Amino acid sequence: MSDRDVYVEKMKAKLDEWNAEIEKLQAQAKAAEAEQKANYEKQLAEMRQQRDEFQHKMKEAQAASDAAWDDMRKGMETAWENIASSFQKAWNRFQ
Repeated sequence: MSDRDVYVEKMKAKLDEWNAEIEKLQAQAKAAEAEQKANYEKQLAEMRQQRDEFQHKMKEAQAASDAAWDDMRKGMETAWENIASSFQKAWNRFQ
């Protein structure tokens, strides 16, 4: 398995974790009062958007040539840090 494949699998696992967290929040949103529900829905939309952006970056990395992989990896790491930080901030609002 190449370095790229290992990296992509690691990112897929993280996306799976995010999906599980989003599902937990969806369950909480369903049980919330109307005002809280609107806040949950707003945060869920933000988290889904961040997840989708990262999935797009991951697909670009998978399709990149070997020569472009190093540059793609650097870009993915920067995107990962930004998206993970935003995702964590959104998640913390529910804690």
